[in-house]
Amino acid sequence: MYRILAEDGRAKRAEVTTVHGIIQTPVFMNVGTVGAIKGAVSTEDLEEIGTQVQLSNTYHLHVRTGDKVIKELGGLHKFMSWNRPILTDSGGFQVFSLAGLRKIKEEGVTFQSHIDGHRIFMGPEESMQIQSNLGSTIAMAFDECAPHPCTREYMENSVARTTRWLHRCKAEMERLNSLPDTINKDQWLFGINQGGTFEDIRMRHAQEISELNLNGYAVGGLAVGESHEEMYHILDVTVPLLPREKPTYLMGVGTPANILESVDRGVDFFDCVYPSRNGRHGHVYTNKGKLNLFNSRYEKDMAPIEEGCTCPACRRYSRAYIHHLMKAKEMLGMRLCVLHNLSFYNRMMSEIRLAIEEKRYATYKKQKLEGFLEENS
Repeated sequence: MYRILAEDGRAKRAEVTTVHGIIQTPVFMNVGTVGAIKGAVSTEDLEEIGTQVQLSNTYHLHVRTGDKVIKELGGLHKFMSWNRPILTDSGGFQVFSLAGLRKIKEEGVTFQSHIDGHRIFMGPEESMQIQSNLGSTIAMAFDECAPHPCTREYMENSVARTTRWLHRCKAEMERLNSLPDTINKDQWLFGINQGGTFEDIRMRHAQEISELNLNGYAVGGLAVGESHEEMYHILDVTVPLLPREKPTYLMGVGTPANILESVDRGVDFFDCVYPSRNGRHGHVYTNKGKLNLFNSRYEKDMAPIEEGCTCPACRRYSRAYIHHLMKAKEMLGMRLCVLHNLSFYNRMMSEIRLAIEEKRYATYKKQKLEGFLEENS
């Protein structure tokens, strides 16, 4: 169930009730591709920093350790010791990123595993079956993330096939949820809007998939090379055509600035590898921009990453110590940076929710964006 609690312009503050708990939106989903956040971050860590939803990937868990094994072990929640919501990506993006190793047909896609090269077939039904085996809270429809740029003809054909695949995903999900041995019989399905930067294709597709009365809707195929202005324009014309009474998810986006702008356009759910990936390379987010803790300027800096931050890194450790750890290639340095970044994102989402409730989102967004002065590091 999705319930809007407050609105400020197009920005929405909502509550999503699932079988695995309530999600307060707007929300950033921490990306644990193979069932773990890269950077030696534990379930206890994620709980401590206020993570609401963890995202895992269908393709990666299918090829290793295997969704059937995970089902035997009680499903992904039990496997990971995580009792809050999980969203599983359908694997579509990963499959289509293997451009030289895959072949697309109406039935689905045949491709080679990036691990050992063995041939795998995945279509709408297979993706739904894998996600059902994992028992995630929210399953994503199997779609094609078309290359950017591509021709109008290619995009038209790709989106039409994605729509046909969505109908098959929905039918298979309904079948799976009715089976007696299904782990999560209340698994939700989100459809995905595609169309690249073709405004009319995006709009038509949004209207078509809205008629299917799914649990939620995502905007996919952005942040793949287009400009930020193009992305924001597509959101401007697409999000209003998706059901207002259902959650909207912008896939794979993005930077703090991207999130602030997209919330202003009605988006509820976000995910991105930036905070964990950047953290592993010593790049940490603050309200005054991004710092590179490899920089020698931090060698004797005994301040925390950010004054006032309550994350595990800032409560106890200095920039100088973390700089030392990163230079020494100690895993603890990477872990502390990842924890800080995820905490920064989670805290920003909490601030966003409060700003919408208090009808001051425009002011909050302006102040936040003005603070993100990228450091020359």
